[in-house]
Amino acid sequence: MRIALFSDTYWPQVNGVAMTLKRLTEHLERRNVSYRLFVPRCSEDELYTNKVQRFSSLPFLFYPECRIALPNYMSISNELQQFQPDLIHVATPFNIGLCGLYYGRKYDIAHVASYHTHFDRYLSYYHLQFASPLLWRYIRWFHQSCLATFVPSQETAEQLAGEGIRGLELWKRGVDCNLFHPGKKNTAIREKYKIKERFILLYVGRIAPEKDLDLMPDIMRSLPESLRDHVHWIFAGDGPLLKHLQETAPPNATFTGYMKGEALAELYASADLFVFPSSTETFGNVVLESLASGTPAIGAASGGVQEIIQHGRTGMLCPTRDTAAFVHSIASLLEQPGTLRDYGLAGRAYALTQSWEAIFDNLLLQYEQILHSVASRGKPFSA
Repeated sequence: MRIALFSDTYWPQVNGVAMTLKRLTEHLERRNVSYRLFVPRCSEDELYTNKVQRFSSLPFLFYPECRIALPNYMSISNELQQFQPDLIHVATPFNIGLCGLYYGRKYDIAHVASYHTHFDRYLSYYHLQFASPLLWRYIRWFHQSCLATFVPSQETAEQLAGEGIRGLELWKRGVDCNLFHPGKKNTAIREKYKIKERFILLYVGRIAPEKDLDLMPDIMRSLPESLRDHVHWIFAGDGPLLKHLQETAPPNATFTGYMKGEALAELYASADLFVFPSSTETFGNVVLESLASGTPAIGAASGGVQEIIQHGRTGMLCPTRDTAAFVHSIASLLEQPGTLRDYGLAGRAYALTQSWEAIFDNLLLQYEQILHSVASRGKPFSA
C-alpha cells in the first residue's frame, strides 16, 4: 500500500492537525508503509526529502501560526508519477489539499479526506459569519468525490452529515501515556513561575477568540473569595488574543508561550485542574493529554470535548459560554479534594485505553478496506 498525504499544516507547527499527522507518518515508518507527504515549509531548514516535500508558504491572515502553502503542482505531479500511490489522503481543504484532490480526480486514484477543524464556527469570532453558506458549499464540493471522510468525533460526523457530506468514518485521536503521565509532576514548576498559591489551574492551546478565552477574565474574577487568592492560573500557548488576555487577567496568572514535550507534560501533571472553555473543537487533544496526566478537566459541553470528558467521572462539562457554570464547577472540585483525586485516577484510566498505535492501525485497516472495495469494482490494488 502506497499512500500520498497532503496537508497545509505539519510539524514543527504546533496544532492538533500538525502533530497528529507527524505521529501518523511515524506510525507508517514503523509499519513499513510507503508514503509521500506534501506540506508547507515554515523555515529554510525544512528541505525536500525523498518522503517529505515542502513548499514555500505565507502566514494565514486570521491564523498566522498556520501557513498557506504556495505549491508547485508540476513538482507534485512528477513526484506522484514516480511514486504511483494507491491512495491519496487529503487532510486540509486548501492549497496543497486542492493539489492532492485534483491529482486524485484527474488520474482516478482512490482518495479520502479528513476533516479536522470547524472553520464555519470560527467565522463568527472574526465577524465573517456571512460567509458560512459559501464555505459549506465549498466543503461539500471538496468532499463529494472522496471515498471516505474521516472525522475525529461523533459530533463532527453528525454536523457534516447534516450538511450533506457522505462516507463519514470515525478516526479518533490518541494520546502518548508515557509522555503525559502523573509521574511527571514537578515541584520545580512552582519555583520557576514563583507560584505560592495552593492550586494551579491550567489552560493549554491557542490563545485566540475561537477558544472562547474572552470568558476567562470573568471566570478568574468570579471565583468565590475563599478560593480566588489561593488559585494560580497558567496559560500555555500563543495567539492573537494573548496581549488582551495578559492585560485583563488578574496578577495571579502566568503566560508561558507555546510548550511541548517534557516541559508541557510537567505542566499538565503539576496542575490541579485543566480548564478549557472552547466550544469549537472537533476533538480536543489537549483535554485527553490532561486526563492522561491525571489532571481532571472542565470543558464546554460542545464539539469533541464532550466525548472525552465523562461528566461526573473524569471532569465536568458546562453549557457553552456559561461563565457561572465554569465558576461553580471549578469551585466545587477544588473544595472536594477526594473527588478531584478520584476524577484524576479515572481520567488516567480512560486515557490508557486511547493509544495512538491502536488508532493508527485501525486507520490503516480502513485504508485497506477502501482499496479492496475499489479493487472489487475492477480497479487494481497492489497490496
